[in-house]
Amino acid sequence: MSAGVRTRFAPSPTGFLHIGGARTALFNWLFAKHFGGQFLLRIEDTDKKRSTKEAIDAIFTGLEWLGLNPDSPPIYQSERLERHAEIAQTLLEQGNAYYCYASPEELATLRETQKASGQPIGYDGRWRDRDPKDAPVGVDPVIRFKSSKQGHITLEDMVQGDVSVACSELDDLVILRADGTPTYNLSVVVDDHDMAVTHILRGDDHLTNSFRQRQISDGLGWTFPKTGHVPLIHGPDGAKLSKRHGALGVEAYRDMGYLPDAMRNYLLRLGWAHGDEEIIPTDRAVSLFDGSGIGKGPSRLDFDKLGHVNGTYLRALDDAALATASLPFITDVLGRPLTSEDQAVWEKAMPTLKERADTLAGLAEAGDFYLRERPIPLEEKASNIIKKTDPELLSDLADLLGGAADWSASALNETVKSFAEAKSLGFGKVAQPLRAAICGKMASPGLFDVLYTLGKEECLARLSDQILD
Repeated sequence: MSAGVRTRFAPSPTGFLHIGGARTALFNWLFAKHFGGQFLLRIEDTDKKRSTKEAIDAIFTGLEWLGLNPDSPPIYQSERLERHAEIAQTLLEQGNAYYCYASPEELATLRETQKASGQPIGYDGRWRDRDPKDAPVGVDPVIRFKSSKQGHITLEDMVQGDVSVACSELDDLVILRADGTPTYNLSVVVDDHDMAVTHILRGDDHLTNSFRQRQISDGLGWTFPKTGHVPLIHGPDGAKLSKRHGALGVEAYRDMGYLPDAMRNYLLRLGWAHGDEEIIPTDRAVSLFDGSGIGKGPSRLDFDKLGHVNGTYLRALDDAALATASLPFITDVLGRPLTSEDQAVWEKAMPTLKERADTLAGLAEAGDFYLRERPIPLEEKASNIIKKTDPELLSDLADLLGGAADWSASALNETVKSFAEAKSLGFGKVAQPLRAAICGKMASPGLFDVLYTLGKEECLARLSDQILD
């Protein structure tokens, strides 16, 4: 395969860029990059009642966040209607299409009759060989493609292998409506041809469309792109993915604190594999993704696995980059902007937070106590422990820590252990109230790492707040 490879992602802007669409875009992007080709974007916005600017913007935003930028400006299908209609006329002139004057009411009756008799539902070709001179008065015709009724159509599919359908199973589809507007299957064929698309990776729910599009392309004497029909993504229960499974827009995953690199890695592995490798950086993915390795069965959305992959990427960031990436999330949790001093503390806290975090949002929620204004709020469990603790114990602990010459985590650990032994107390009887007073919560990073990160002055002040209370 050569640098002539051109793939495309062609979403309909009737809603957000969902995770299945994002994976389709990724597969086409990787395939193009692997062969040194081009990745193109086409907005299929001919359904003006459902297509919205907000949805188009969401597609652009989602692709940009994922780093899947097209190599050329996007094509808008709605701007090419005249070209589509022109090709419909060409097919008509070639004898590969015909006018159909069947009224909507007539077709509705046909469908009911077919349904009642158990026949396949579809157009029966009643105007296929009739003379337009027989046209009834007052009926605006549609143009239908004259489908071949002999033999089979075979797609040499990159995912499904050779897939065939009998031509007799494909009825004569409408390619131009009575109002002169083209239908989906015609528009796609024309646009793919004019964009010089060579390969199409898309959901296997488009397989029937591919057979129809192949017929139209063949009728025009055009080369039909090589296809790869990818099984759809299912929910964790194996059912078709829906909102109840968390079928959210890509921007929702961004807002939950997933990293774009991790999201690409997860989507890549959602239906494609290379041995047992789980963490596959983008540059390696480009080197590997040649269209093989895509599974023939549906993949399942797994938030635990997504969290694991995201956590791996999150921990690989250096502290400065992670602090910057998580800044919008900690700002949101605190409800205020961070000062320069806050930002320094936040970056210093990264080593203590990154090991347990799966998302940037989770990291911010876990580490908000670092930047809470004094007196820091106490969660219920922390408050109960403080109430049950003798104030004198906290006072003695504050005096001890106030005299500590070495404020390293290891030295503080030994100091508190020695203090507990001197008081004939279990370590937890000292560490728990200390954690409650310093963190305001009982689930936190390592206590002595926290003490070190906050610094002596802040820790003593937080202890003092609880002793006075």
